Amino acid sequence: MIRILQTCLILALLAACGSGSDAGPDANPEDELRAWVHSAEGYAADKDRSGLMALISENYADSRGNDHEKVGNIIRMHFLRQQNVAILTSIDEIEVMGDTAARLSLTVGMAGTDASALGVRANAYNFELELENPDDEWLLIGARWGRVGGDMH
Repeated sequence: MIRILQTCLILALLAACGSGSDAGPDANPEDELRAWVHSAEGYAADKDRSGLMALISENYADSRGNDHEKVGNIIRMHFLRQQNVAILTSIDEIEVMGDTAARLSLTVGMAGTDASALGVRANAYNFELELENPDDEWLLIGARWGRVGGDMH
């Protein structure tokens, strides 16, 4: 059960991330981050593991002990178990610090269909994401999350 919850959390976390390429050439950092979120929803819905993994810094670390490799393994398992994935992301706050660092606060709803007895799983989470933009590309470097109304870890 803990593994399933962790898998759902990581997928929702990654759904909140995406490539800034949809923002356009004259986009400001906030526009790039909004486009990043939007495109990652597509990666998650398409079960595109490599697309999601490209958005995470090799130096990613969180308080739950996840790193780049562990996140990749969790995504792989989740995509194998889920037949369909639906993500709905609401950006609550974007804080840009000097064009090269940002913090996003998000609310993410996720539903998936699988082969379990009920066939559907749905949850909503709050996320605080830390991103950096070292080479004109936003990368996730850390995150905290928890169920809506619960504690963040």
